Amino acid sequence: MSSSAPIGILGGTFNPVHVAHLRLAQELAQELGLGRVRFIPTGTPPHRDAPRVDGRHRLEMVRLAIAANPLFEVDDREIRRQGICYTFDTLTELRAQFGGLPLCLLMGADAFSALTTWHRWAELFDLAHVVIAHRPGYPLEEMRASLPAPLRQVYLRRQAPDSGALRISAAGSILIREITALDISATGIREQLARGASPRYLVPDPVLDYIDRNYLYKEKDAG
Repeated sequence: MSSSAPIGILGGTFNPVHVAHLRLAQELAQELGLGRVRFIPTGTPPHRDAPRVDGRHRLEMVRLAIAANPLFEVDDREIRRQGICYTFDTLTELRAQFGGLPLCLLMGADAFSALTTWHRWAELFDLAHVVIAHRPGYPLEEMRASLPAPLRQVYLRRQAPDSGALRISAAGSILIREITALDISATGIREQLARGASPRYLVPDPVLDYIDRNYLYKEKDAG
């Protein structure tokens, strides 16, 4: 693990964390040569109501899920933050912490397509590279065509030819990488738990044990 290698940043409610999150982080870390991937569970997200499951539970589930992987680490800053959690604020803090080390904001294609709805979205590229994970069979031309015009222009201007661009500068590039298609959603897992079904093998066993011990997601719509 190189101390000068780019750091991956993976945010989300992780409500609960599941194997698709972990696999995305693992594949991108290997493909891009990331020194580590920092999981950042959000407190109160800007685009939805705060999750009904308390942040301390979601944070602990991430801790349990990543404990055996030396590439992964968890960051509790958004759980501790009061009020709405904006990615811009988090990246600003991380940039101050890590100086000129490259930061890579990891996200799915759906999240990227909605980037213009994010707080100070255009300034995110001053703070980090953006790496878009897409599933096999998802046409990239279709994704590009569906982007809002301002985002399409930024995408075309900042698109990196390869992962080497992520090491040349601390921020500013956009890179797309294909990952294994795993059609798993936290919503679906919560629905299974609410009706008494087991989501075993969709979430790591330590996370499932934690959910059972703390009686989480037993009611419908425990988002």
